[in-house]
Amino acid sequence: MGKGDASIGKLRRNGSRPVYVVSGPSGAGKTTLCADALAHFPWLRAAVSHTTRPPRPGEREGRDYFFVDRESFEKMIREGAFLEWAEVHGHLYGSSIRNLRDTGAEKALLFEVDWKGAGQIRREIPEAVLIFVMTPSLDDLIRRIRGRGTISPEELAVRIRTATREIRQVSEFDYLVINDRYDEALKELESIILAESCRGGRRIPAWEERWIREIEERNGRRPESGS
Repeated sequence: MGKGDASIGKLRRNGSRPVYVVSGPSGAGKTTLCADALAHFPWLRAAVSHTTRPPRPGEREGRDYFFVDRESFEKMIREGAFLEWAEVHGHLYGSSIRNLRDTGAEKALLFEVDWKGAGQIRREIPEAVLIFVMTPSLDDLIRRIRGRGTISPEELAVRIRTATREIRQVSEFDYLVINDRYDEALKELESIILAESCRGGRRIPAWEERWIREIEERNGRRPESGS
């Protein structure tokens, strides 16, 4: 899939905050977990996706999704506007490259995508942090899907098949969050986000430059360029 930017990796500068990618089967609770994590960390920004599905009650344009028709979405694909995109249950979903352009080094970016999208992002941004969310068992996942409302046997079968494909990809992820007790699952997700934001390769360069500059100024020396 062609990209509108020659080097997406260049959009994440050295020392910038990480890119987080959360994935998992429908019904595992990843959307609620992501929403609460975003509320906890002011420096974390959601990557708002485009979709061709109609808005659900309570969803807002630009906050939950950018809602577009199929023709517009396919035009964006041809233009290379997406970092990743996929068709899920008959609807198209995609993460725009603009998410990266609009997020500076001071902000971390959180994507919520399916496992294929997670793999596409990892190929473009190798340092992205991939997090998989799952219930303790497949039976528990099925109960949660059914608990969302009326669902036909055919639709349930499709969701189970999709979930089994996703579960088989779990080894490709960096972290696994088991959403059994919600409070504990949220703590796990927030701990991963916080720990990765403190990783040396991301945090040290900017602080090291600042401290060296302060030391040299205190000693009466002019800071060397690039120190």
